[in-house]
Amino acid sequence: MSFDFAARVERVEPSATLAISNKASELEAQGVDVVDLSVGEPDFPTPENVVEAGKDAMDAGHTGYTSSNGIRELREVIAEKLRGDGIDAEADEVIVTPGGKQALFETFQSLIDDGDEVVLLDPAWVSYEAMTKLSDGSLNRVDLAPYDFQLEPALDDLSEAVSDDTELLVVNSPSNPTGAVYSDAALEGVRDLAVEHDVTVISDEIYQQITYGVEPTSLASLDGMADRTVTVNGFSKAYSMTGWRLGYFHAPEELVSQAAKLHSHSVSCAVNFVQRAGIEAMTNTDEAVTEMRDAFRERRDMLSDLFAEHGVDVPVGDGAFYMMLPVDEDDTTWCEGAIEDAHVATVPGSAFGSPGYARISYAASEERLREAVERLAEHDYI
Repeated sequence: MSFDFAARVERVEPSATLAISNKASELEAQGVDVVDLSVGEPDFPTPENVVEAGKDAMDAGHTGYTSSNGIRELREVIAEKLRGDGIDAEADEVIVTPGGKQALFETFQSLIDDGDEVVLLDPAWVSYEAMTKLSDGSLNRVDLAPYDFQLEPALDDLSEAVSDDTELLVVNSPSNPTGAVYSDAALEGVRDLAVEHDVTVISDEIYQQITYGVEPTSLASLDGMADRTVTVNGFSKAYSMTGWRLGYFHAPEELVSQAAKLHSHSVSCAVNFVQRAGIEAMTNTDEAVTEMRDAFRERRDMLSDLFAEHGVDVPVGDGAFYMMLPVDEDDTTWCEGAIEDAHVATVPGSAFGSPGYARISYAASEERLREAVERLAEHDYI
């Protein structure tokens, strides 16, 4: 039998991040010691109190369906957190999802029709492009690479890209893959363009709690943005809960009511006992989050210094746990060679819309990060 696949699926490439990770797994299965710096996953265990909260919830019988949009208690905690960020949020304006990626997917599917324009800030997380294509949207991209990945100096370029034809603008701060945290002036520039052209903006704040010496601003807190911003966040990065699959988004009630239909007909609801563990994560893990954040900052600084010792100047972001290493123009070949020869796994910058770079995740021990740099230097990759 020959399948006639849907065009929307054939338009999408597999995730480059997972492709590299799979290659690393293959080599490791052959007994090769690979320093895997390709996956965006904290290398810390989920805080013990969160694990215990999940177990307690299962023991208490919280193993059935919940209301589709999420249990009321968690949505209330999320709304309170958002109000602390300056966003006028209520529980009924929140949908709890199986991971932040599902929150993004539902937003794209709810807003984008055939040919609708989506503006991305490059380098952009790989799944934004895929979600646009799966929604039959069209892409318009703004390159931040000439500006050390900062948005503020690129506002003129963004102004040229955003028009009355733009349906959606995606802003990810702190950024994956650069770690950049956009300034208030940059976000105010986004606000001005969004209001002028009546554009909806996704503010992907999944790395909000992983910042170093700066306090990121939530876009929806700015005047004029409350009724046009979808704020996306989750538990994977800040609380090291990647496998728990728990995220959420907040949006005006009109959008929530439409997205809720998609949510109920696809995933039904996020896992019951995971939602209850999420309450514990949001209310009682400040110490664990601080410990992880401090470790990431030390690794970032160490890695930047190591590259500098080899004459490589790497733009250093103020958030997340990534940096973009300048490499050959053919970054895909560079990354393939790095994993084959030096056994160091990184992700090509071209996957994020920025060729000539390799994304490195420093969610790994200092020992492994030092090993990675030594291997890359030994095999003439830096």
